[in-house]
Amino acid sequence: MSELNHKELGLSDEQVLEMYRTMLLARKIDERMWKLNRAGKIPFVISCQGQEAIQVGAAFALDREKDWLCPYYRDLGMVLAFGQSAKDQMLSAFAKAEDPNSGGRQMPGHYGDKRFRILTGSSPVTTQVLHAVGIAYAGKLEKKDHVVLTTCGEGSSNQGDWHEACNFAGVHNLPVIFMVENNKYAISVPLDKQVAGGEIWKRAEGYGFPGVRVDGNNPLEVYKAMKEAVERARRGDGPTLIEAVAYRLVPHSSDDDDRTYRSREEVEEAKKKDSLLQFKDYLLQHGVLTEEKEQALLAEINREVDEATDYAEQAPYPDPQETYKHVYA
Repeated sequence: MSELNHKELGLSDEQVLEMYRTMLLARKIDERMWKLNRAGKIPFVISCQGQEAIQVGAAFALDREKDWLCPYYRDLGMVLAFGQSAKDQMLSAFAKAEDPNSGGRQMPGHYGDKRFRILTGSSPVTTQVLHAVGIAYAGKLEKKDHVVLTTCGEGSSNQGDWHEACNFAGVHNLPVIFMVENNKYAISVPLDKQVAGGEIWKRAEGYGFPGVRVDGNNPLEVYKAMKEAVERARRGDGPTLIEAVAYRLVPHSSDDDDRTYRSREEVEEAKKKDSLLQFKDYLLQHGVLTEEKEQALLAEINREVDEATDYAEQAPYPDPQETYKHVYA
């Protein structure tokens, strides 16, 4: 990790430890979901593994009491940082009635929670980016000072919706941040076959606002870029595009076999740069974490994930009559 110091960024030891805990919780929930899927207990997993630093670093730079999230399906770390729990994730994975995202109606990863100003996502990619711009525009009209963060993968940034959203936000100088979580693959399509020029951040210039590229394996670097973007938006200076570069450590989803399009050597090499390993080293070096603290933290998180799993597995399914609730026709 490049030597950015958390103290210089205005973060306390407690805050960076909380960042690490949130990243670790996201990873452990994700790993458990894969086991449940392979055991035939839940139908589908779409992973955050490899992108936790982006999600948590970004969330910690926002005001989690008033800012809005329009996340995409991998943003488990982000929604945890905004207030969702391990239990919420498991209720969603098992499609139970208490699932706060959709009452068991949606696939996992379709986050939406009015308690925490998380806008409901949809299966077609990039729709959330237009909605984010709408929320930012409404905030500007109503003279509220909330900032909206919307995220997507680099594949999604090639969609027409994304370009329309960026253009509209640039024209109207809106308090919205576009963060592209570049994990190198749009399902099976590598970056060089989907993005001409290979760099997303440079697109911002065409829309009249700044773009920046950061190391998505370093939560402090993401935090710094996001904090600057938030301050800019809050001042009324308009949008920012952040391209955070990381690597998707697992297949696209539990239905995907990534061995057909990338080598095991490539994946193993990427695992050496895993943000959880790098951030743990950083915290150990700065005396924020000790091996004893780490073991206690792991035990606590494992207990939390166990309890969430047991609760969700036994929780009731939605009443079949609920199928017709909120359905227009």
